[in-house]
Amino acid sequence: MSRLQAAPKITTLVEKLSLRDRISPEEIEALQKALEPPKTVAASSDIVREHTRPLHSTLLISGFSARYSTLEDGARQITEINVAGDFIDLHSLLMKQMDHGVVALTECIIAEAPHSGLIDITERHPHLTRLLWLDTIIDAAIHRQWLVAMGRRSGLGHLAHLVCELYLRLQAVGQTGDLTFDLPLTQATLGDALGLSTVHVSRLISELRGEGVIHWSNGQIDILDWHRLAEIAEFDPTYLRLQSDPV
Repeated sequence: MSRLQAAPKITTLVEKLSLRDRISPEEIEALQKALEPPKTVAASSDIVREHTRPLHSTLLISGFSARYSTLEDGARQITEINVAGDFIDLHSLLMKQMDHGVVALTECIIAEAPHSGLIDITERHPHLTRLLWLDTIIDAAIHRQWLVAMGRRSGLGHLAHLVCELYLRLQAVGQTGDLTFDLPLTQATLGDALGLSTVHVSRLISELRGEGVIHWSNGQIDILDWHRLAEIAEFDPTYLRLQSDPV
C-alpha cells in the first residue's frame, strides 16, 4: 500500500502529514483502521458540543467546520476554521472534557476515531504519534496567530490574513486551483471569526476588491495579487509548517 492508495476518507490527512515528513504504508494502514465509516453532518449542526466528554476524535473529510465558544448571551466567537484533512478535536484524547464546541459550517463528511484506537497508535506507532502531535501543535500556532490578528491587526489585515491562511491550508490538501478556492461561508460566519459585524465584514471585502488583490463572488475567492494580499496581512506562513522537516 502506497501513499496514493490511502482510502478516500484519509487522503487529505495523509497529504497534509506527508508535507512534513514521510508517512509509511504501515502508518497509513493504522490510520485507516483507527477510523470508523464516514458519515454526513448537516450544516449548522454541532459535531462536538461544548463541555461534553467525547470518546472519539473526528477527522473532517470534506466541508468546513469551526471551533467556537459561546457566552451566556448566546454570542459566538469562532476560534479556528477547520478544512478537509483536519482532526478537529484530536486533543480531546487527552483533554477529556471539551472547553469549546465544533460546528459544521457547511455540510460535512466526517469519520470518527475512537480514543481506544488512537491510544493503540501511540503505543505501536511512535513516529505517526509524533506527526499527529505536531498537528495539534500547529493548531495551537494557528490560535496564536488568530489572537495576534484579533488584538493587533487592522480589520483589513485580519481578513487578508485569514484569506492567506485558508488558501495555503486548502492548497496543502489539494483543495485549491491556481490562486483560487471555494469559501462558501456567510459574512455572518466570517464576522464570528473576525470579531466584527456583518456590515464591517462586507466593507472589508469591498476594500480588498478595491485594492485589486482579490475577486470574491458566490463563495469563490480568486487571488489576483498574492504578494500585495500577503503584504496587507503581514502574512508569514512559518506557523503552518508546510514544508518537510522530519519528526
